[in-house]
Amino acid sequence: MAEKTVLIVGLEPTLIDFSDPAYGFVPGINADKVKAGLDASENALKELGYAAEQCLIDFGDTAEMVLQEKLAQQRYDCVLIGAGVRVVESNFLLFEKVINVVHRHAPQARLCFNTRPDDTAESVRRWV
Repeated sequence: MAEKTVLIVGLEPTLIDFSDPAYGFVPGINADKVKAGLDASENALKELGYAAEQCLIDFGDTAEMVLQEKLAQQRYDCVLIGAGVRVVESNFLLFEKVINVVHRHAPQARLCFNTRPDDTAESVRRWV
């Protein structure tokens, strides 16, 4: 059986303003900790036998183009859209754009959503 491919879509941590309560709900959170969580999620998926990689996007200026280019590079079995894109109210339009780019450029991909970095593998395993 071919290795299942997973794309983890998240916000570029260095662009996040952690002083904003929408992002700073975890005490002491910062860009380095978010990136470490993303990397740990990717590594956990790889340890389970998935071909996983990240696609980090901005808040909308180039997000659609960056994601579209990533989806054009290979076929993905699953696209996980991280909580920073989904749950922060001010990112509602960004979330819609991400969903529509995935729908248009990777219609075969299952969509899944984590609630925190340490349940990413569980989220992916539900669908692929």
